[in-house]
Amino acid sequence: MATSNYSKELDIALLAVQRATLLTKSVFHSHAKGTLNKSDASPVTIGDFGAQALIISALQHNFPEDEIVAEEEAKDLRENTQLRDTVWKLVKDTVLPHEQSQSALGGPLPSADRMLDIIDKGDSKGGAKGRIWAIDPIDGTKGFLRGGQYAVCLALMVDGDVKVGVLGCPNLPVSDSEPLSENIGADATDEEGKGVLFSAVQGQGAHSRPMSTGKLAEGQSIHMSPLSNVSDATFCESVEAAHSSQGDAANIAKKLGITKPSVRMDSQAKYGSIARGAGDLYLRLPVRADYVEKIWDHAAGDLIVREAGGEVTDAEGNRLDFSHGRTLLKNKGVIAAPKSVHGKVIEVVKEVLGSKSKV
Repeated sequence: MATSNYSKELDIALLAVQRATLLTKSVFHSHAKGTLNKSDASPVTIGDFGAQALIISALQHNFPEDEIVAEEEAKDLRENTQLRDTVWKLVKDTVLPHEQSQSALGGPLPSADRMLDIIDKGDSKGGAKGRIWAIDPIDGTKGFLRGGQYAVCLALMVDGDVKVGVLGCPNLPVSDSEPLSENIGADATDEEGKGVLFSAVQGQGAHSRPMSTGKLAEGQSIHMSPLSNVSDATFCESVEAAHSSQGDAANIAKKLGITKPSVRMDSQAKYGSIARGAGDLYLRLPVRADYVEKIWDHAAGDLIVREAGGEVTDAEGNRLDFSHGRTLLKNKGVIAAPKSVHGKVIEVVKEVLGSKSKV
């Protein structure tokens, strides 16, 4: 059953992401990180399949009429029984020890066949009508594989507008005041003080809370840092040069007078980090004219930053438009910044990208 203030959607999304992150951590520590080739050449891990199965299972139990846009399909598991059995064991064994929370998610899946069917429920084409969830079971797969930053991402869009967003970042510090550094979360050691859930509901602000293994921890409000001088900014960008033009970002930073080195992180952990003021700017600049972003890579982070008082647009200054199917068809690049400086950043982004197009 849906709720008008999205309180149930938020609770289920938080619990579903928390449970899925337990599975991803289990995969990492068991070293069962087999990767498959996919048509877009990004590595896929058994954690991707398992996390997607757990999240869709929770959504189907609570909101059976909703559509789901997700990254993975079960074809590889149907063709590879060894891989299927590995994923099924992880899914079967991953439970929240808090009985009420586990029950709220619909309990465990009954069989491996049901798991395969559930994974394939993420085949919605997206669009501008109705309730559609977007899932990225492991965003930042390469970060995950090397023990760096990754995120389990879930967002609800209603008629193309993001209403609820949740990010589970197991390797980020819990503390909202810990500044970003280049090596943040480089080693997934499960020490105390790591693992944070970010969330937002449209019109209700953004929050962070420590990740737990059972019932949800208490959340607290988060806000973008009050930045009056853009030259003082810390900016985040992708680790992968294939995802964002690092040369353009360096030029933009130079023109803005930013002297601090960029912090390169995988995944939507960048959105969470700037939303709580640990960093200030997130630049994801087009690497080629035909590159189109996937909605699951941005939906949750976009809402969390905007609800924390930030501004998120494309490189032209237009809001990200999630109503055109499974991709951000109408947008190129992503610029997230505090409202106070976003206009200035866009000005310089246009200048740098515009000068390239004239060459």
